[in-house]
Amino acid sequence: MRYVYGITSALLAGGTALALVTQSPVGAQVAQNESSEIAKVVPRSGAPESFADLVEQLQPAVVNISTKQEVTLGVRLNPFAGTREPITQEQQGGGSGFLISADGYIVTNNHVISGGPRGEAVNEVTVTLTNRKEYKAKIVGRDPASDLALLKIEATGLPFVKFATGSDARVGDWVVAIGNPLGLGSTVTAGIISAVQRNLGQGGAYDRYIQTDTAINRGNSGGPLFDLQGNVVGINNMLISPVGANIGVNFAIPADAAIPVIEALRAGQAVERGYLGIGITPVDEDMAAALGLPKDRGERIGRIEPGEAGDKAGLKRGDVVTRVNGQEVTPQQTLSYIVARVKPGTRIPLEVIRDGKTMTIQAVVGKRPPEEQLAGSTFDPEDEAPTEDPAGAADAAIQTELGLTVMPLTPDIARSVGVDASTKGLVIAAASGTSDAGRKGIRRGDVILSAGNARTPVTTADALAKVVADTKAAGRDAVLVEILRRGGPSADVALRLKK
Repeated sequence: MRYVYGITSALLAGGTALALVTQSPVGAQVAQNESSEIAKVVPRSGAPESFADLVEQLQPAVVNISTKQEVTLGVRLNPFAGTREPITQEQQGGGSGFLISADGYIVTNNHVISGGPRGEAVNEVTVTLTNRKEYKAKIVGRDPASDLALLKIEATGLPFVKFATGSDARVGDWVVAIGNPLGLGSTVTAGIISAVQRNLGQGGAYDRYIQTDTAINRGNSGGPLFDLQGNVVGINNMLISPVGANIGVNFAIPADAAIPVIEALRAGQAVERGYLGIGITPVDEDMAAALGLPKDRGERIGRIEPGEAGDKAGLKRGDVVTRVNGQEVTPQQTLSYIVARVKPGTRIPLEVIRDGKTMTIQAVVGKRPPEEQLAGSTFDPEDEAPTEDPAGAADAAIQTELGLTVMPLTPDIARSVGVDASTKGLVIAAASGTSDAGRKGIRRGDVILSAGNARTPVTTADALAKVVADTKAAGRDAVLVEILRRGGPSADVALRLKK
């Protein structure tokens, strides 16, 4: 179960409260909680007498998921072979999931079957049913953007459940969660929906959740959230807590957001999302006042990617987009959220305010690139980036020997650091100030084109790590690297290796 540390506070007021009762005038409205009105919508017994019959039907379709993965912790020197070897350790994890077909398709969260610093798929996935039968599972597909994954086990005649379609879930509805929290095995909890379409401010196409007060903890991730008709209305995903455990603020991925992703993964297709290729910022209260807009309405364009849908449509920096495809842009319904749900290739109208005038621009929605590509396109060389944990033996060797964190140079990153988009090499993401590279002025955003006396081109961490290893094996304690920086020619710099 993913969790977000939150800080809570309580406002306590002391003193005596005096209730004032007055005679209601003729024709006055009836109070919302007037007993005669409440009786019409709440059965005499109030809450369900028991969830037992419902749970008995649903529980067999909920599974436990356990995972194993070899994770690289660092590197060590083999004094006999003169080589560096990775230090690995087996890590275990897991969570919950649920069967959606009799032939063994299982839905869970992507983070349940991911590991390593970059979210790689784990090496081994085991599924255990409530009857204690175990199966090795195959990962059919993963979608990090929505945090969903689809597994498959080889079996037939299995119990399964269905998603709620066109869900009309409302705040106050009863819901039941079944999962495997805290290593306790199959566990059932119940609560109510606290909010629907909750925006947590994380941005992106999937920042919408069903909020519940149902008790959810680590291990519940990927498990189903049922309504009282037994339909899956959500997939338990995260909690907000100051202590990392349940305090009644929990979040599930809505079924209507999950269904198209799962259908695509099951069909072996890539999940397609709409994309305009623009960088946007919310219109806060001060900006709204300056632009003469209502508060919390619209988003302002700060960046336009050349050649993408927004550029082709004629959008400009400074435009404020207030409505997309007939839907108003608000903090609860962001531009990214709306556009991502539009099929690529669809023409949609955008209501835009430019220079104080409202206009409508037609745009043909593009296809959203992979998340790792988007991350690269937002690489800012001016950011103060901390040194990242090494993702593998090569990254660890470069960080240890040179004090550098590097990543492959993509055309988008090349443009952001001010070099030609066709340049091949490694971009420096961070440089330790205590390393020889840091002392010689090497910094984030510099590009390594080649390394070693032979000026070997380096486009991967493995290639650079090999040059470093060969240099040490030759008895030299410094390696030559060719550095390219914005606005100048490349230059050779000799970097001392760590002794």
